Parts: sequence; structure tokens; C-alpha cells
Amino acid sequence: MNDYLENLDRALTKIPEIKGSGERFVVPEPKLMTEGKTTVLENFSVIADKLNREPEHLFKFLLRELGTAGKLEGSRAIVHGRFSSSVVSELIDAYIKEYVTCSECGRPDTHLIKVDRILTLRCDACGAHRPVTKRQAASIIKEQPLTEGETYDVMIVTVGSKGDGIAKKDKYTIYVPGVVKGDEVKIKIKKITGNLAFAELIEKKKK
Repeated sequence: MNDYLENLDRALTKIPEIKGSGERFVVPEPKLMTEGKTTVLENFSVIADKLNREPEHLFKFLLRELGTAGKLEGSRAIVHGRFSSSVVSELIDAYIKEYVTCSECGRPDTHLIKVDRILTLRCDACGAHRPVTKRQAASIIKEQPLTEGETYDVMIVTVGSKGDGIAKKDKYTIYVPGVVKGDEVKIKIKKITGNLAFAELIEKKKK
């Protein structure tokens, strides 16, 4: 018994000191509002600060997962399209699991570093580290396939090298002639090739 207790004491002395804050980790609920056909995350900077992550990194993750475009405006994040608070909450939870929470001790006291060009999550509490792997985009947003001959409302997010407008919808890149960046339009899908779709302009929405 004495040998066991001595070995236990020796093992306990080798446990790394916990350097975390010890406070309960509570992420604020997303505060969303819609402005036209955009969704505004009003307390985006508060959430990023709580996660101790660069706002640009979190925002890039959200845009990739939502399959849309957007911009940061002060403390707010603005994305094209209408999304529910439950969807945004799920995505933030997914971000926390992949980019914040230590897989060994479960604490959020971590930071991101690059080791040999590999993004790595290092825990300040237990010393554990692991490489961060990119998740499949749009894993929470269920993709709805486009259908040739059907009409859709989309926003033109950029203009291609040949002058056609480009819209994004789920996994598809849609080319629309006769439009400019920022146009909100109704289109009709003429042809689909893989993840590319070609459409004709039906109507431009009034801004």
C-alpha cells in the first residue's frame, strides 16, 4: 500500500499546472437581425472576444460554412442571405469544437499557432496540442440542388473575367449575364454542369 501511495504522489507531482482562468466558459447567444436580404450578427465582436480568436478567422469560417459572402462592419458581421439564430449557433459551436476547445482536457484556454506551416491548437492549461483540420463546408446547411428551368432569387457577389455576374447558391457557382456586383436578381437556370450553373436574367430587384 505504501508503494502505491508513493507512486501516486509521484504521478500527481508530474501533472502540468493548470494555467486557465478557471471561470465558466459561456459564449453569448448570437443576436441576429435581418436587413433586406442580409443577416446581421450584431454581437459578433463580443463573441470573437469571448473565444479569444481573431474576428477575421471566425468570420471566414462562418462565410465558408454558410456558402455566402459578407463583410465586417465595426462590431457587426453582415452576411448575404437569411439565416436563423439556430443555424448560426450551431456553426459557432462547431468552430469552438474545432478551433477553441482542447481535445484532451476540454478547456477553452487555447491559442492557434503554426508549426511547420500546419495550423495547430495548443492548450495553455494542460500543454496538449493537435493539428487543426478544415471541416467540410456547409455541413449544417443542407444543400438543395438547383434544377434546370427553375427560377431563383440570388445576389451577384462578383463579376467574372468575361463580364458575367457571379452568384453563389449552396455548392453552385452561377453565371448571370447583364448584371453588376451587388444586384439582387431573379434568374432562370438554363444549364447545369457539375457545380457550375448558367442562367438568364428574369428581373432585377429594386434596391
